[in-house]
Amino acid sequence: MVNTSGQVKNRNIPLIIAISLATFMAALDGTIVNIALPTISESFALSSTSVSWVATIYLLVMAGCVLIFGKISDIIGFKQVFLSGFILFTFGSFICGFLPEITGSFLTLVGSRALQGVGGAMITAIAPAMVTAFIPMNMKGKAMGIIMTMAGLGTAIGPTVGGFLTQYLSWHWIFYINVPVGIIAVLLGSRVIPRIQLQDRIRTFDKAGAILIFVGLGFLLYGFSEGSSLGWTSPVILGSLVIAVLLLGTFIWKELHIPDPILEVRLFKNRTFLFINLVIFLVFFSLSGISYLLPFYLKYVGGYSVSEAGLILTSLSVAMMIAGIIAGMLYNRIGGRVLSIIAAVILLAGYYLVTHLRVDTPTSYVVACLLCIGFGLGLIITPVSNMIMTGAPRKYQGMVSSLTSLERFAPMSIGIAIYNIIFIQGMSAIAKHHDITRNAPAEIQLKVLTAGFDLAFLLSFLVGILIVILTIMARYEVHPDYLKEDSV
Repeated sequence: MVNTSGQVKNRNIPLIIAISLATFMAALDGTIVNIALPTISESFALSSTSVSWVATIYLLVMAGCVLIFGKISDIIGFKQVFLSGFILFTFGSFICGFLPEITGSFLTLVGSRALQGVGGAMITAIAPAMVTAFIPMNMKGKAMGIIMTMAGLGTAIGPTVGGFLTQYLSWHWIFYINVPVGIIAVLLGSRVIPRIQLQDRIRTFDKAGAILIFVGLGFLLYGFSEGSSLGWTSPVILGSLVIAVLLLGTFIWKELHIPDPILEVRLFKNRTFLFINLVIFLVFFSLSGISYLLPFYLKYVGGYSVSEAGLILTSLSVAMMIAGIIAGMLYNRIGGRVLSIIAAVILLAGYYLVTHLRVDTPTSYVVACLLCIGFGLGLIITPVSNMIMTGAPRKYQGMVSSLTSLERFAPMSIGIAIYNIIFIQGMSAIAKHHDITRNAPAEIQLKVLTAGFDLAFLLSFLVGILIVILTIMARYEVHPDYLKEDSV
């Protein structure tokens, strides 16, 4: 149980800052790298498919490790995992920039990114858990709001900072920039993160389950991320997905038959816990289609330049940051359930607006769509994350925290693949139905292209309806562990 001394309480603000640095770095690293991939491709004389492994390997390692480190943190404590993760992430960032410059080998960059992914999994797996464990109930909403704002800031400035560093210094600096932030976070965290007494915590580790979840998630995300480039009927992709289903099915069966699983599947028997976890998964799944396809709409239909499109897309992150602050202030006043329902309705409105993009849609309308989506997104993450964390027993904090992290980035990869299929196949079906060929006038081709975007964005709207229903059906209650007087 956490010691609730006045000394710990006085560390709330520095502790929130330390956790915020973790989410900021993770969000920044997710967007700062992608913009430099063309430059990295030229540097190593690689194809776009090959250089994509810089992003893919990081995602695969993160997905495979995040639940494992959530479990480990429940065994050895949050402080050890968090600080070790930051050290590993910082060191990985440094060698991502340094080793390829010295060796001239692309494989050293991929290997360094894998190491960085291990560190990233460690810090993102338990960031929400530390809010739940160490921040008082009357501050949890504000704390999560600040953390979500920092995540939005990292996402927003990533492309700008990455483009500046790549153009005026070199692509190596997109990794070096993590080093000073990581050092500050380690020094601050070592001083302000309390140590948890572990006598009430589970002390066994399911090694077989760790292997199954690591390999299973790796095959699953590899299959979805590479399906478009290799072909969905490719033996490699089909084999990867079949192996993933078998391994993950075995993992779930095994977790139901051992006393101390990596993932306590029995928690999902609670209807509210199941519904709220589905909400997070569906929010990021539906967002994936918008974030992936909208840049293509802006370029090929709207005719915007890359810089103009980037500026327009930034409005989503700005709205998310503002909403994160507001959500933190409202959480303890109106409650997580009411706030999540309001946020889901706003998000649905944004998805509805985006289904009406046309060839001649004005910029102001596109920005309004993004502001609405970003505001709904920023408003819903804080209450839903808090509801998940405080709805499960305290002894599962690390496990549940890592689950919420997995539910953020795994649906994005799966969603991109599914939205891409809907867009391409829908566009082809429309063109075939109306007997439109590549020789058709440009105006007709643009209308077909826009219709393809409409079909894909319609999926987000339909998923948005399901999100609203789930938030209404959920009957949230704080677990008794968090109502005890000695809880922080």
